[in-house]
Amino acid sequence: MKVFTAICTLILISTTTFAQVSEEEKQALLDLYVSTDGNNWNNTWDVNTPVKEWHGVTVEDNQVTGINLMFNNLKGQLPSSIGVLSHLKNMELSFNQIDGSLPVSLGKLENLKSFAINSNRIKGSIPSSIGNLDQLEQLHLSSNLLSGALPATLGDLTNLAVLNVFDNSLTGTIPFGLSESENLTKLIVAENDIIIADALSDVLLFEVDNENTRFITPTSFTNKTVLAIETSDDN
Repeated sequence: MKVFTAICTLILISTTTFAQVSEEEKQALLDLYVSTDGNNWNNTWDVNTPVKEWHGVTVEDNQVTGINLMFNNLKGQLPSSIGVLSHLKNMELSFNQIDGSLPVSLGKLENLKSFAINSNRIKGSIPSSIGNLDQLEQLHLSSNLLSGALPATLGDLTNLAVLNVFDNSLTGTIPFGLSESENLTKLIVAENDIIIADALSDVLLFEVDNENTRFITPTSFTNKTVLAIETSDDN
């Protein structure tokens, strides 16, 4: 019995020792590290240690489920291999110096619930592939250099509660699908050239709080906050 117990203990220790994220996920993280100048991050990674010990990385059941590198001096572009992290639930990259465009491969993060990359230097358009993220609840893209129209596929995100694209150079109209969303509670689009579509044309001013002008519709947007357009004193 003692021998059997000892063998079971060794097996347990061995399993615990060698349990780790897949090489594919680890390589995707290393790509992010290299492409954003990881050696000069405020909190860098010792890539010779287990991934679960890397700053800002959450590992559950040997799968990468979270990345939080906010205020960490990331400089460079997001690699397309980030789409490999299919178990990722939360990604927070705000307040860095990330440039380039958002990779289309973001649309492969099928378990992603929250993506935030506020206050960086992201340019180009929002990839329509983001509309594939069925689990997405929060999308924060404010204070970047994004241009073009909001992709119509955003209207397919039925679980989306917060869409924040404040302070970019976006144009066009708000996708019609967002006006019918049952879960969307905050739509923050001020400081862009976005036009309020017919579906949202009945928005009514209901509160002014410092510099934020809040609107609400009496129908499809009941109990929803829209930080949308700037008005003059006359309006």
